[in-house]
Amino acid sequence: MTTAQISIGRVKRDISELVNRVAYGGERIVLTSRGKPKAVLVSLEDYEMLNQLSTNANLARWETWLSESDELATEILTRRQGEPLDIDNLWQAARIDLETRDDQIINN
Repeated sequence: MTTAQISIGRVKRDISELVNRVAYGGERIVLTSRGKPKAVLVSLEDYEMLNQLSTNANLARWETWLSESDELATEILTRRQGEPLDIDNLWQAARIDLETRDDQIINN
């Protein structure tokens, strides 16, 4: 698979040819502006492959996060000798703390 660099000015003039080169010739075309890469013209097949890779990477990150979260939850329960955290009390304490800080800021 070849890669070509084409200026955006040429793309405006030769878009049909470039699309055919990508779609049927298997090329990837880097679009440049003032000599700097700005975008890439790829085939639908390449685009679908990139989307699949991105989806797989996101899924892998999610699975890693979930596994780490489960490990952390287990560690917390172990440290607390099996007693779960009381989330409602934590939220209430945080809310009271925030309101207290807000009152201090307003009164100063």
